[in-house]
Amino acid sequence: MSTITIIGSGNMARGIAARAVAAGRPVEILNRDEAKAAALAAELGANTTSGKLGQSPSGGIVVMALPFDAAREVVSTYGDALAGKTIIDITNPVNFETFDSLVVAPGSSAAEEIAALTPANVVKAFNTTFAATLVAGEIGGQTLDAFLAGDNAEATAAVASLVSDGGMRPIAAGPLKRSRELEGFQFLIMTLQANPAFETFNWNTGLKITV
Repeated sequence: MSTITIIGSGNMARGIAARAVAAGRPVEILNRDEAKAAALAAELGANTTSGKLGQSPSGGIVVMALPFDAAREVVSTYGDALAGKTIIDITNPVNFETFDSLVVAPGSSAAEEIAALTPANVVKAFNTTFAATLVAGEIGGQTLDAFLAGDNAEATAAVASLVSDGGMRPIAAGPLKRSRELEGFQFLIMTLQANPAFETFNWNTGLKITV
């Protein structure tokens, strides 16, 4: 199985890494603070290694488990070193100062802006799932849905395989421009999580399509 490189060591990195481990994939954790990367790798166990941000990612799939601005900086810094790889963009470009808008221009998305900075194939995924639900692998006894958007069919299929092998249901929403709707919808969900009127939400809900 191809290694999954995860850049970052926060809650979303932990959650996505947990699904990758469940999928039986080797996992590599890279972080500016190498000690934090090593700690997360030790917590995950299995076939998990760690290293320092800046070293060449060993994975064919590289997950940017970072905020939007940091993800843009990292892909720009790596440049052509990411050529031929698949990048998973998980970001939600929320204006966290106001929590009332997105910071990308209308008619664009965080995923499209990141794609413009790298020769890699960018796939939007995991932006509609919260960290705690990813660690658990389910919510309320139901399988998690992961919505994907990407322009490269092979890259999107590779991410869908990771999602499926990790015990989730992949839903391919369309080309990368569908990230605009995925980011906008998750922004709405995030505002509901933060709304005291919905006191039972607690950042542990899930977006799911039922039939």
